[in-house]
Amino acid sequence: MRIIAVTNIKGGVGKTTTAVNLAYLSAAGGAATLLWDLDPQGAATYALRGDSQEHGSVKRLLAGKVELQELILATDYRRLDLLPADFSYRNFAVHLAARRHPTERLLKMSRPLREVYATLFLDCPAGISLLSESVLRAADIIIVPLVPTPLSLRMLVQLYEFIAREGWTDLTLLPFFSLVDRRRSLHVELIAEARAQFPQILATEVPYWSEIERMSVRRAPLPASAPRSPAALIYMRLWAEVRERLVPTSHASARDRSALLSAAEAR
Repeated sequence: MRIIAVTNIKGGVGKTTTAVNLAYLSAAGGAATLLWDLDPQGAATYALRGDSQEHGSVKRLLAGKVELQELILATDYRRLDLLPADFSYRNFAVHLAARRHPTERLLKMSRPLREVYATLFLDCPAGISLLSESVLRAADIIIVPLVPTPLSLRMLVQLYEFIAREGWTDLTLLPFFSLVDRRRSLHVELIAEARAQFPQILATEVPYWSEIERMSVRRAPLPASAPRSPAALIYMRLWAEVRERLVPTSHASARDRSALLSAAEAR
């Protein structure tokens, strides 16, 4: 199972829209896919018409009193399932800190899912916390929506530096520009500068369109509700780019993650 996290320390950059649309496209492409909504606000859960599960609190999850598999919901879309958010997730980092080896917990918890799903998407809350580090440890791929602002680019530099310090050479980072308005000269200038500095930024740009914002009104992925629309085609191009960058799970990434899982369980 490949774990793909959609994250950014800033809010309002299009993380949930990205996670929901790409998870749908993964499932539509034939892969059994699970989207885990880690944001206590539950925007992805809302977009996929899910509800919080009873007994799904983070405290019970981390204590092993309930398994992730017990909380999974089917969506309206074939091969796409949902692990809904719970409001208790606002204290996820607090409860992680109370556990042994906290940054390895998400990786260990996800192991049983590997028997069922080919891809696990993590829709992550904004901010820097122990949960953020746990996500980085668990994920094979990190998708980072970036609004073209100086602070966003500074965040990207810091993220690259953090990953380098940790020595996570098997972690693939895939930033792309979101909420782009090319009528604004600042956006055009910053995008050009960033692409020169970070050639690995994906070519697809998601514009600041009301059609994309309306996804939260329709409560459906864009490629499902309006498959021929320009907005849906943009996410299809984005997913095609992400798929091109995916490393087969038989390579070093999966081997290193499996070793970490075994070590975590031995403890």
